[in-house]
Amino acid sequence: MSAAAEPIGALLSRRWRDPAAWMASADVVAVLLAASLPWSTSLVGIFAVVLVIVMLPTLDGPALLASLKRPACAAPLALFLLALVGTLWSEARWGMRFYAVAPTAKLLLLPLLFHHFARSQRALWVFIAFLASCIALLAMSWLVAYFPDLSLKSKDFASRGIFVKNYIDQSQEFTLCAVVLAYPVLSFLRERRFVPALLLFAISMGFLANMIFVIVSRTALVTMPIMLAAFGLIHLRWRTNIIILVATAVLAGLAWVASPPLRAKITSFGSEYQLYEQGNVSSVGERLEFWKKSLGFFAEAPIVGHGTGSTEGLFIQAAVGQKGLAAEVIRNPHNQTLNVAVQWGVLGILVLYAMWLSHLLMFRGEGLFNWIGLLVVVQNIFTSLFNSHIFDFHEGWMYVLGVGIAGGVVLKASGASASRGADAS
Repeated sequence: MSAAAEPIGALLSRRWRDPAAWMASADVVAVLLAASLPWSTSLVGIFAVVLVIVMLPTLDGPALLASLKRPACAAPLALFLLALVGTLWSEARWGMRFYAVAPTAKLLLLPLLFHHFARSQRALWVFIAFLASCIALLAMSWLVAYFPDLSLKSKDFASRGIFVKNYIDQSQEFTLCAVVLAYPVLSFLRERRFVPALLLFAISMGFLANMIFVIVSRTALVTMPIMLAAFGLIHLRWRTNIIILVATAVLAGLAWVASPPLRAKITSFGSEYQLYEQGNVSSVGERLEFWKKSLGFFAEAPIVGHGTGSTEGLFIQAAVGQKGLAAEVIRNPHNQTLNVAVQWGVLGILVLYAMWLSHLLMFRGEGLFNWIGLLVVVQNIFTSLFNSHIFDFHEGWMYVLGVGIAGGVVLKASGASASRGADAS
């Protein structure tokens, strides 16, 4: 019987039992998840649940269980389990304890992503979808900067080129895309394919120009030079690095002169610290106050911390009888290490750093996917000095998708290399 004459019920039944169809479905959902990340939190949550559902029929149980022995899989699972067990010694109300567990739950997707994309051929689709989505957001940012009424945000945010979400999330996306594109640009230049190299370079400069002339977060200003340094050290010769360093210094000077928003953002470090020293409220001052108090909380319970969800209660107790910044109450100390240390002590810090280290070591090789994975981890580590980006929704999902998908491809390549080595021996 021809496929055209096959009854609909039989066709659906055959598709239902076809692992390749489920694999393709999971790839499509991953593409939709990545494309929605710059725009929506609700869609990300929906697609994440759907992704897990459509991956389940294709799982190789024994292989997945064996993969959990890898540090790259075991460490994120350990962080989730620590958060869950940490509810037992926390003094926070139970609702707050489980609320604090939720941000770690997305880490459970990492082993599934490793497992799926070690077998999929469509990992690049996901990253292209994310890049295309960020390019669309870049265009909207420029439009909103000149036509604030187009924004879905308040006029204050719209005037600074924010269409959806916030400038921190937008800067994280634009920074990652701008630096990641350096690798394919360099690859195309080495192959003397100048047209695609020029196109990708222009896109990268578009992201950079938006951050210079429209809006950028201070976190991005700190982390972008580190990411560029990583690119230079890994992929360029020392003479080329010197030339690029000089050119970057010149461009930075021109950007300083030409961009009042950039000057204001950089000089705000010093001015806000002075406000803090004078006892006034400022963003920099808030962070310093949060960190100082969090270090005190950590010292009170250094081994296993105060338990999951305890941060807000500790700040409430510390705010009694205080005024100004000292009376601020938060759930997040805006530093990933301190966020973990307050709740789970040295034990939590060791698990967190083990996860970062295992993921860094996973991306030691050459190739685009190694480069993407490495940059995602490096960006997360250094931005987590000023935020809790593993636990934050947007940046946390950037980490899970970037590390999970690139990691799956890298693990597949390393497995193939190991097989070839075994055959040769």
